[in-house]
Amino acid sequence: MLDVCLVGTGGMMPLPRRWLTALMTRYNGSSLLIDCGEGTQVAIKEKGWSFKPIDVICFTHYHGDHISGLPGLLLTMGNAERTEPLTLIGPKGLERVVNALRVIAPELPFELKFIEINGPEQVFEINGYRITAFKVNHNVLCYGYSLEILRQGKFSPERAREKGIPLQYWNPLQKGQTIETDGVTYTPDMVLGPARKGLKVTYTTDTRPTESILKHAPGSDLFICEGMYGEDDKQEKARGYKHMTFREAATLAKEAKVGEMWLTHYSPSLIRPDEYMDMVREIFPNAYPGKDGKTMEMNFEED
Repeated sequence: MLDVCLVGTGGMMPLPRRWLTALMTRYNGSSLLIDCGEGTQVAIKEKGWSFKPIDVICFTHYHGDHISGLPGLLLTMGNAERTEPLTLIGPKGLERVVNALRVIAPELPFELKFIEINGPEQVFEINGYRITAFKVNHNVLCYGYSLEILRQGKFSPERAREKGIPLQYWNPLQKGQTIETDGVTYTPDMVLGPARKGLKVTYTTDTRPTESILKHAPGSDLFICEGMYGEDDKQEKARGYKHMTFREAATLAKEAKVGEMWLTHYSPSLIRPDEYMDMVREIFPNAYPGKDGKTMEMNFEED
C-alpha cells in the first residue's frame, strides 16, 4: 500500500487556506517528500502525519515556494532527536543551496546525504521506491519525478520443487536474494513468475508541457500536474512564465493515458479551481482539483 498526500497546493505565495507546494508519500514504514515550500511542516502537522519517517526529500527546483520550508523542517527533525540519515535529491547545486539555507540550522544530529541529478533523466532505487527524475521546461533547471513501487512475480512452490531447491532457500529467493551453496546457484527467477503490476505516481510542476512528461507519465495510476491558471485567456502568461494551464494539463493526462489526474500549484489569483473542472473533464474525465491534505490510498491490484 502506498499513501499519497498533497500537503500543499499553492504556487508563489501561501494563502490563508492554501499552503505552498509539497507532496508526501508513505510506503513500508518510510516516507518521501517532494518539495518543501514555506509552511510544509505545519501542513504535515495539520494532516496528522509524522516527520520522523521522512527518509528522502526530492526537489523539483530551487525557487522559494518549493524549498523555503526546508530549514524549519530540518530543525524540527533535529529537535525530535532524529539520528537516521536523510537523503536529499535535486538538480545541480543542491548541496550549495541547502547549506546556504542551513545558516539558521547549522547543527543537526543526523547526516544529510546529497544526490545531485545528472543529465536529462536519472533513476534512483531507495527504500523500496524507484525514483525517476526527468528534466522539464521551466525558467530554471527543473525536474519532474515518477515514483514507482515495483512488484515482483508470484512465488511458485511447484517450480521450486521441480528444480529441487531446498526448502530453507525458498524464503530468501522469494525476497529476491541469490543463493550460492555447494557449487550450485539458485536465483529468484527460478521460483518467481512474471512481474506483476506495481504502483506509479508521476509529479510535475513549474513547467510547460514537454515530451519528457509524455515519456514518463504513461502507466501512472496517479498523475499530479501543475495547473497554474484555469483561465484560457492566461495562455500567453503561462507561456511567458513557463507554467501550465488547466487545459494543457488535461491534454497531457489524456495523451499519457494516466489513471487519474490531480491539479496543483495554483496561482494566488486562482481562488476557486473547481469552477474550471467542467472544461478539464471534457478533455480528461478522471481529473480532480488538488486541495491541501488531499489523500489517496493506493493498493496493488489483486492477482
